[in-house]
Amino acid sequence: MANPEQLGLQDAASPLMEELIHLHDHALMVIILISTFVSYIIICVMMTKATDKYILDSQEIEIIWTVLPAIILIIIALPSLRILYIIDEINHPHLTIKADGHQWYWSYEYTDYDELEFDSYMIPTNDLLPGQFRLLEVDHRMVVPAESPIRVIISAEDVLHSWAVPSLGVKMDAVPGRLNQTAFITSHPGVFYGQCSEICGANHSFMPIVVEAVPLKHFEDWSALVLEDA
Repeated sequence: MANPEQLGLQDAASPLMEELIHLHDHALMVIILISTFVSYIIICVMMTKATDKYILDSQEIEIIWTVLPAIILIIIALPSLRILYIIDEINHPHLTIKADGHQWYWSYEYTDYDELEFDSYMIPTNDLLPGQFRLLEVDHRMVVPAESPIRVIISAEDVLHSWAVPSLGVKMDAVPGRLNQTAFITSHPGVFYGQCSEICGANHSFMPIVVEAVPLKHFEDWSALVLEDA
């Protein structure tokens, strides 16, 4: 969950988000080194009156400043490609959930169970309990077992939406008439908040996402209770 005036990314709650944070830090260090070096060169050029004809016209320097950026791009691209393949991997999920975007709420269907489905609406500000977050709490959370691979199949009923939970490193567009899929593993039990990340109409800001990760035994008890009430 993000904090006020937070500058960095949210704390990772999944192995995928940890990899994304490492890539962010890696790229940021490269950018800082390049910026420092270029700033130093600019200051030296501005402060120094002497010139060197071998620097002003040198084949070797031109080769260096052509090859060096290519090497830097490769250093950044290789970890990025690795994470790109990791994002697309969905290996033997323990649970599959279908998330449908509507104007303006989400509906969830646990496809491994019979008749385990519900709608998830934002709780109005006037109905919030102490400790709950405005514009982020919902009446029915998407409950999943912690430390288990979860596959989410995402679609939409009306317009474009986007199912995004930053702390899990998950963001996938919900397109009407099309099924997209993504996967995640929560590193520990907890409650993780997200929001629709695609402008979808007047109430785009009022369709939050709440993923609650619980131990497997608690998830089994919850699913049995929901099925009894259905």
